[in-house]
Amino acid sequence: MLGEVLTATVTPFDADGGVDLDRYQELCAFLVDNGSDGVVVNGTTGEASTLSEDERVALIRSALEAIGDRASVVAGTGTNSTAHSIELTRQAQEAGAHAALVVTPYYNKPPQRAIVEHFKAVAARTELPVVAYNIPGRCVINIEPETMAMLAEIPNVTAVKQSNDDLDQARRIVELGLDLYAGDDNLVLPFVELGGVGGVCVHTHVVGPQVKEMISLFRAGDVEGARRLDEELAPAYELIGVVTGPIQMKAALNLLGHDVGGLRLPMVEASEEETAQIRSCLERLKLLESSRV
Repeated sequence: MLGEVLTATVTPFDADGGVDLDRYQELCAFLVDNGSDGVVVNGTTGEASTLSEDERVALIRSALEAIGDRASVVAGTGTNSTAHSIELTRQAQEAGAHAALVVTPYYNKPPQRAIVEHFKAVAARTELPVVAYNIPGRCVINIEPETMAMLAEIPNVTAVKQSNDDLDQARRIVELGLDLYAGDDNLVLPFVELGGVGGVCVHTHVVGPQVKEMISLFRAGDVEGARRLDEELAPAYELIGVVTGPIQMKAALNLLGHDVGGLRLPMVEASEEETAQIRSCLERLKLLESSRV
């Protein structure tokens, strides 16, 4: 198991738009000190689609240097090209990553049998555990339960990041013996209640200790305590919905003094209205003092 709470990290950029590896190491260390059992490098939140292969490898190595002896480092290696996904996974393994996160091929809209062949091809070329990432909202297609059953037969496909709120599908993943991770922050507790491991989260950049405590409370049998804490995290779920990620999380981190810089096109920085909404969420989470007079 890679851990209960994995944070899908933003990628800090410097004033010239370059990857800031020093800031990234500081961020990874902060996250592990504050509830995260590991980090996901080069995911959607990390603006992976705008990163070069050299930048991707440098980020993996930087994360390992910062936290690799006390937390897991999962590398996002999936693309809409099977050959490119294989190559990125090879690079991640060579760099020392503990696992690979492979998303359903996007844009191509492959049929279900092609999804199986894609994961078979990637998994066959690596010794790393593979986490299948099912996110229909971005990839258009869903990995159907019958297809997931076939993925479970691939020896090194060991886990699923499920960004789909169908609880029946989530329960089926657990029944297949795969580690289930919530891919949407508000699904962490519902998935854990079904037997899931935890979540691959974005809100844990700012509420990592609370999410870790919520899972711990549930595992200790304090279901009502866990649900109460889940309700208290409502402003964190609201924050995620203000604007497309990682725009909202970079704005939040910058407001909290972490200085992760701006974004690369096609992403843009939060507007004044969006920033005000983000600030309000952080104030209600008691992470920022109220700016109201």
